[in-house]
Amino acid sequence: MIVEKIMININNMEKEEVEKRHIEKVYLESSHLVKRVQLVKTDHGQEIGIRLKESRDLVAGDVLYMDDKNLIMIEVISDDLLVISPRSLHEMGTIAHQLGNRHLPAQFEDDDMLVQYDYLVEDLLKELQITYKREDRKVKQAFRHIGHSHG
Repeated sequence: MIVEKIMININNMEKEEVEKRHIEKVYLESSHLVKRVQLVKTDHGQEIGIRLKESRDLVAGDVLYMDDKNLIMIEVISDDLLVISPRSLHEMGTIAHQLGNRHLPAQFEDDDMLVQYDYLVEDLLKELQITYKREDRKVKQAFRHIGHSHG
């Protein structure tokens, strides 16, 4: 099977519509969500080719295939993250500036800033005395680098 278009995201479906189907999952690392062409395997062993025609990243919950009885969706594997919880606007500005200088992609959930684990960033957070914790957490989308050069 080759998937060229995402049908819907499971979060946008009615609960009854999901529950009446057998669900298979494709487990992906967050870094693979940016790949428009890839060969994946469901948790039931079914191989699926993904070749998206539209220019978009995959997102947790994207439905690759669905009929009256079955549904195949994307599930994201947990990442090793630093969850940064600044206590003030000053701390947020300081860490955002420091991470921006390193061109590290970040995501935000509520009042937390999420970055992929890096021991140098952890050392920086300790040095700046900024509150953080290290944890495995699923993200909904890929950490995407924003193109930029200093030249």
